[in-house]
Amino acid sequence: MPSDLLYDDPASDVVLDAATGVRRSILPGGVRLLTQTDRSVRSASIGLWLPVGSRDEAPAHAGSTHVLEHLLFKGTRRRSAMDIATAFDEVGGDSNAVTAKEHTLYYGRVRSADVPMAVDVLTDMITASVLEGDALATEREVILEELAMAEDDPNDVGYETFLADVLGPETALGRPVGGTAETVSALDIEDVRAHYAEHYRPDNLVVTAVGDIDHDELAGLLLAGLRRGGWTLEDGALPRRPTRLEGLAGAARTSGDVAALAPRRLTRPTEQNHIYLGGLGLTALSEDRHALSILMSVLGGGMSSRLFQSVREQRGLAYSVYSFSAGYRDAGLFGMYAACRPGRTGQVVGLLAAELERMGAEGIDELELARAKGQITGSFALGLEDTSSRMGRLGTIELVHGRYTSVDETLARIGEVDVPAVRELAARLARSYSTRVEVGPES
Repeated sequence: MPSDLLYDDPASDVVLDAATGVRRSILPGGVRLLTQTDRSVRSASIGLWLPVGSRDEAPAHAGSTHVLEHLLFKGTRRRSAMDIATAFDEVGGDSNAVTAKEHTLYYGRVRSADVPMAVDVLTDMITASVLEGDALATEREVILEELAMAEDDPNDVGYETFLADVLGPETALGRPVGGTAETVSALDIEDVRAHYAEHYRPDNLVVTAVGDIDHDELAGLLLAGLRRGGWTLEDGALPRRPTRLEGLAGAARTSGDVAALAPRRLTRPTEQNHIYLGGLGLTALSEDRHALSILMSVLGGGMSSRLFQSVREQRGLAYSVYSFSAGYRDAGLFGMYAACRPGRTGQVVGLLAAELERMGAEGIDELELARAKGQITGSFALGLEDTSSRMGRLGTIELVHGRYTSVDETLARIGEVDVPAVRELAARLARSYSTRVEVGPES
């Protein structure tokens, strides 16, 4: 049965899914711990999540979340950067971090015997990093190279431009996760320290772990590590609920007329034109998100999809063609992508739009529906074969949805999607175009 466990839920310890060993606790300080014990493996994946991403930055400090993520690997009061780098390497494990628009994740995967080390290192990083100006000066150059590398990739440039135009370049969601060369260059260490002090706190922390672990033992290791780093963990504290209120400029620019969309051209010395076409879509919390998964699968989710068959197989106009979507707590987008020689751009754009319009007008057939459900449920199940994917799923459930959904419930929701639901959603999206981006050579 679904458990409506919101961020401020007073329950301190709940078994969410006895059949699969999922348990959730609110620890002192308001720290949330979600685990899934799996004795069939001899390893564990552990993630420390903060519900802060690039959308939570002030415009002048764009990129500070990503910069902070880098700096937490540069040394603590007890460890040097080399100590952190070798801790996982010398036991054959791995560790890394991800900055996204709505969260930051620090994670590691190790043998179960090395879980105490992994927890100690990860908690040390998020509680006791020294955040020195010299480290910022060095790491800033690394990040500027990272941004430059993205600028050299027409796919990265096209997608970031598309996303900014759909969601609004002046909105926090529309800004690049890593900021820009200008904003990153302008950041000083006090900006980063202020960002850390505001967001890195016990009542913001979510820890998820899957594998050969014991929930109570992990809780003890976690609390010891956080306290060792200097965090005060008060009994009875509740998790913090993030608040984000922001309108999206893209909402007023939607149109069903693709021909009326003036393409935004970005000139690059490429052989192909990289095309992005789409607009506003569904939020991560939308009741129609499972229908969207079906729609995306049928439209452009594989070799049997309509876009692949129409654009590539039947006409040979492109090698790469697909559809995509992204959802956030209060916004979302959908799009279609294709890369082709410049002279074929108009024809390809017309075919992209026509397939979605046809789906909205005529719907899909039962065979397509069954094929899409098979693709989604199969890839979903296979993806959960490794502990890292399950660890990530627990974090997403807690931070985005605020309630636990079992794998069986998710699969049942996908199974309930019918042809009319997909057709209605396709018709809605076909009226929601706002953006066409092209990255390629001069005309």
